[in-house]
Amino acid sequence: MSDGLRPAPHDDTAVTDEPEAALDPDVADDMDDEDAPWSEEDDDRTEETLAWLRRKRQAHRRAKGRETAVLVYTVLIAVAGYGSSFAVSFLRGLEDGSGYADAARDLRAGMPALFAFCALGAGVLAARDALWRGPVVVPGPSVGWLLAQPVKRGRVLRPWFRLSAGLSLLPGLLAGVGAASVIKVTGLAPLGTALLAAIPAAVCLPLLAVALGMAVERRPAAARAVRRWTAPAVLVLGALAAQVVLAANGHRSPAAEQAELWSGPWGWAGQPVVDAVGGSAPAWPAAVALLAAATAAAMLAAYRDAALVPTARLRERAATATTVSSVAWSLELRAAKLAIMDAGGGAPVRQIRFRPPRGRLGRHLVVAWRDTLTLLRTPGRLGKAALWTACGAAVAGLGADLGGERRWVGLVVGLLFGYLAVGALAEPARLETDDVRRAAWAPYRFRTLMLHHGIVPAVLGAVLGLLAAIPYAAAGHTWTLVLLPLCAPPFTGAALVSAARGPARTQLLFLGGGSPLGGPGPLIYVAWYAAGPLLALTAMSLALAPVLRTGTSAAVTQAAVVSVLLTSLLLLLTTRMSDRLMRH
Repeated sequence: MSDGLRPAPHDDTAVTDEPEAALDPDVADDMDDEDAPWSEEDDDRTEETLAWLRRKRQAHRRAKGRETAVLVYTVLIAVAGYGSSFAVSFLRGLEDGSGYADAARDLRAGMPALFAFCALGAGVLAARDALWRGPVVVPGPSVGWLLAQPVKRGRVLRPWFRLSAGLSLLPGLLAGVGAASVIKVTGLAPLGTALLAAIPAAVCLPLLAVALGMAVERRPAAARAVRRWTAPAVLVLGALAAQVVLAANGHRSPAAEQAELWSGPWGWAGQPVVDAVGGSAPAWPAAVALLAAATAAAMLAAYRDAALVPTARLRERAATATTVSSVAWSLELRAAKLAIMDAGGGAPVRQIRFRPPRGRLGRHLVVAWRDTLTLLRTPGRLGKAALWTACGAAVAGLGADLGGERRWVGLVVGLLFGYLAVGALAEPARLETDDVRRAAWAPYRFRTLMLHHGIVPAVLGAVLGLLAAIPYAAAGHTWTLVLLPLCAPPFTGAALVSAARGPARTQLLFLGGGSPLGGPGPLIYVAWYAAGPLLALTAMSLALAPVLRTGTSAAVTQAAVVSVLLTSLLLLLTTRMSDRLMRH
């Protein structure tokens, strides 16, 4: 290189912020000068290396800045063009908060558990994100070349940590402004008071999430703990959501609420808001002081850890981030998901075995046997399906109780959760279509193999639906024992259609002519990409709405017929798409 830069003799461990620790004398005697580890007293090229990079990157940064400016301009135009009517309605709502008395009462009652739910949810997302990305993600060229030079790692890695911490404040502040606006609209507190109360949470919680992500990225033991405790954390989130609903319906537990408010940062951050809306949080200044101290300590530890991430881990994360961004721009979302799962370690696998089916019947049950064995070895999928099923049944029941337009909203969201539950059970079908060469083991044609992959999701989905219907049947709605299990077959067909869809057909984005509102290409692409779920959700929503309204046997029979016909149509689409996938 013209500037006299020379690579360091080592890669992962030779470049540090501090001088290398003393070597063992016996080892040091056998080492030549060329093999000695680098130390900044001998040869520190940090300043000239970074200055050289700034000169080389100047043109690229100008081009990147122009692209960012165009993107920001496009987003602003889209927001101004399509969001102006929503903004006007929102501003009018700020002036009239008299119609929100019921919402204000429910919000005040559920505030402690709601704050804990949001804060813990953000922590879980930050920890899961750090399994494959994290706050410090250095581009591949920088990892491959810059960290191999005699430079201080902290000067290279810590700017990325500061950037992540700064960017995390943007959604936090936006969420704080949104929460303060909701409090103002519902008449619980003036806007200025609500904004001041929301500032500690809006600033400290995002920084704590970044610090948590840094700890997971830096320490393999923390990453293993995140994989192990994700499922219990999701159960805790489910319990907090149930507590919010119960509190809004008048079933509050003051002891549990006080325990949540003082159990950690998720409660400390919520105490100023709880006090502002008239709740019980008299010692909120002490909670804010604890929150600020915890945030400062966590950020100091994370700032120190930012320079200590091993180079091998940085290379893995850079490669994963590059893969995810490239396939996301090409709309291959399945490939992005697989890359993230592979980098995150995937789901824990248990070694479970049982005898395969034998005889003539066994030949027809071999796919179901394999899918059942896969599900037993990865029980997290079954737990995820059970959680989505419970959420779907709860949301649909809540919408039915509220009545009016909310009945439709609850029904559609509940059916969407039901599809996600069955989709979690249909993962073997998606794995089969990720590489169709895997189907060589099966004694059937590929279209028949895909249909066999629907046996386990349909059966287990029906069982989960039956279990979710028991509370409603006990309350007198016995028709739920029939219709909730009958939602599983069409959702299974929709999952199989999505699995057999094949690679993304991005050419659909450019179909149709132009218009002042844009072309229909994106809508056509969405209709193709989500054909199975769209058909299933639309048809089942229209079929179940009369049942929720009347509950008559005629409406139940009509919904059952729609479920059978819809399942047949989706399975027919699955066979057609499977044949096309094999031809391509």
